[in-house]
Amino acid sequence: STVWSVVKGVIQKDGPLGFYRGLSSTLLREVPGYFFFFGGYELSRTFFASGRSKDELGPIPLLLSGGFGGSCLWIAVYPVDCVKSRIQVLSMAGKQAGFMGTFVTVVRTEGVLALYSGLTPTMIRAFVANGALFLAYEYSRKLLMKQIDSY
Repeated sequence: STVWSVVKGVIQKDGPLGFYRGLSSTLLREVPGYFFFFGGYELSRTFFASGRSKDELGPIPLLLSGGFGGSCLWIAVYPVDCVKSRIQVLSMAGKQAGFMGTFVTVVRTEGVLALYSGLTPTMIRAFVANGALFLAYEYSRKLLMKQIDSY
């Protein structure tokens, strides 16, 4: 399958709205997720700054703060993400049951712990990736602000 064959198949089967399968569960994941992501990051930076400016933090506290923020996001939204992923896979087979139907089926047939299947590797990836992300962001921001201030 190529990208275009998948696009063509979705349009033929479900029309343009087929591209929006799982949108409500994606929004249910993203909105609270980013609250915890940025909130965890800022809370952690405040902790490491302990009274001084957060702009003075070095690379290690920034890495740890970014990792903490990413971890907060995934701990908060992982069950919703699990259901969203199932909906997207089931919709390809024509068996999509919506968010609540999929949620209830997973809990009944596999138990609550199935909603956390794969959380450990996700947390490891999230900590490293988001630590690097925020470190790069903060240092890029500082560099750009120095450039702007020099004009």
